[in-house]
Amino acid sequence: MLLLKPNCECCDRDLPPESDARICSFECTFCADCAQMRLKGICPNCGGKLTARPIRPKAALARFPASDVRVLRKAPCPG
Repeated sequence: MLLLKPNCECCDRDLPPESDARICSFECTFCADCAQMRLKGICPNCGGKLTARPIRPKAALARFPASDVRVLRKAPCPG
């Protein structure tokens, strides 16, 4: 099950479960702006493609909540 991380790893913008977030296959998570403008669709952590993060239905969120653990890159994002 996806963690649904709560923030962009580049700019620390809040990313609620229904947001237009982007993830790679390792669940590195970025806002759409950083993913497109700064990262050009490529994860700076693993080199994988960033794709739209699925939205968990509200009924399922009550039972399987999103993560509240914020993650930030140690090094600044490129761009």
